Amino acid sequence: MNTTNITYPAEKRSLYRLLRTQLQGLTDGVPYMLANLANASALLYQALTDINWAGFYLMQGGKLVLGPFQGKPACVEIQVGSGVCGTAVERDEIMLVENVHEFPGHIACDSASNSEIVIPIHRDAEIIGVLDIDSPVLARFDEEDRRGLSEFVRALECAIGRCKPVMINIHEG
Repeated sequence: MNTTNITYPAEKRSLYRLLRTQLQGLTDGVPYMLANLANASALLYQALTDINWAGFYLMQGGKLVLGPFQGKPACVEIQVGSGVCGTAVERDEIMLVENVHEFPGHIACDSASNSEIVIPIHRDAEIIGVLDIDSPVLARFDEEDRRGLSEFVRALECAIGRCKPVMINIHEG
């Protein structure tokens, strides 16, 4: 197997641009949602600094069920409205939590986690899951992470066949 060591940029805009490009390379032509989510979680886990968990929870039977991830074993089921992930689904919004110990109802799957970001994943107007990333560092995630990871999730939605490609008119001008 040929492995390449990649040095990821420290500047977040460049980092997230590169991650979207890599995601497109990993998922282009791959029709398997779980395989694409597995590669996306591995990509984020190797590229992002100061994280201890990166993965997905998928909606199943009205609750979130553990999907592909990188990190320590995790909670298998999360009820909508519970913890950071369940709250993200209930509110349909990105949750950026600087200190999870101050978040009411936080579910501690890994006691080393101190901050978290959760981004809902949609199919049309329906939430089909969330991207969840934890860090042992307090206030690890900021607005640039929110933007970059939101764009990463939008690209992932397209990769798993959940959006329509944007047509660009190259003759405009």
